[in-house]
Amino acid sequence: MRRMEQRVLGRTGRNVSVVGLGTWQLGADWGDVADEDAITVLDAAVESGVTFFDTADVYGDGRSEQLIGRYLSERPDADVFVATKMGRRVDQLPENYVLDNFRAWNDRSRKNLGVDTLDLVQLHCPPTAVYSSDEVFDALDTLVAEQRIAAYGVSVETCEEALTAIARPGTASVQIILNPFRLKPLEEVLPAAAEAGVGIIARVPLASGLLSGKYTKDTVFAADDHRTYNRHGEAFDQGETFSGVDFATGVEAAAEFAALAGPDSTPARTALRWIIQQPGVTSVIPGARSAGQARANAAAADEPPLPGGTLEAVRDLYDRRIRAQVHGRW
Repeated sequence: MRRMEQRVLGRTGRNVSVVGLGTWQLGADWGDVADEDAITVLDAAVESGVTFFDTADVYGDGRSEQLIGRYLSERPDADVFVATKMGRRVDQLPENYVLDNFRAWNDRSRKNLGVDTLDLVQLHCPPTAVYSSDEVFDALDTLVAEQRIAAYGVSVETCEEALTAIARPGTASVQIILNPFRLKPLEEVLPAAAEAGVGIIARVPLASGLLSGKYTKDTVFAADDHRTYNRHGEAFDQGETFSGVDFATGVEAAAEFAALAGPDSTPARTALRWIIQQPGVTSVIPGARSAGQARANAAAADEPPLPGGTLEAVRDLYDRRIRAQVHGRW
């Protein structure tokens, strides 16, 4: 296995790789991935130095968790920190975020993953009111005391939700959309998290693939791919698909971004490198549907820091092309 830079994931006190693996693709909503192909992706990531997997109990109705559990049982030498998420298995009402449900969801995830104690459980983009509920965070503390979970965090849609969660003393980490097309978290969220000792997990790092530079306005995605059925937020928050950027606008901006990649890099690795070097980021979690993609994403950890001129160009591109679409909304 290769070694990769490790950073402390906030209040968990645990080290994780700066490039992790998001496993939404291995569960559902990105087209079909066969079980053996999924295991190959997990193995390629670990062999490339990844020590952090992110999943959720609703990815494929638990399939993603089960695949990770199977892989880790077959690879006991793999030292992987697994973060999962809970809360999307019920109607999105604040009254459903209660201790009895938390216990049931945790027990299901523990069975899927084959562990007694979950490394990290994140509230999965719950209703905004949940972040202000003392009862919710008391329940999360109870799960830690019962050793169902070792630590808890949140996955958020907005910067305001992130700041509310960071103020909670037990919040170990915040997962938030961050990429060259989503810069708003740089303003307040990352500085506040760093000051509080809260880890930052950057998700949707390639804007659902836009920042790979591979798509054109004529690209067609499968019917069961969220890039088809959630393009305008029809199924869940629009920000989870192309970071909320209009597809045609995103394709044009992505072509401009691709020109910023150096001759020895790629647009995708440049985007991941940009995230890695933002102060306060712990880990970035690109997904992969093939072993080659997993290896290519992990290679971003070996990229040299982007020069100041490139960082300025990213900001300029965002301000000209993207800001008006997404900044106020999230």
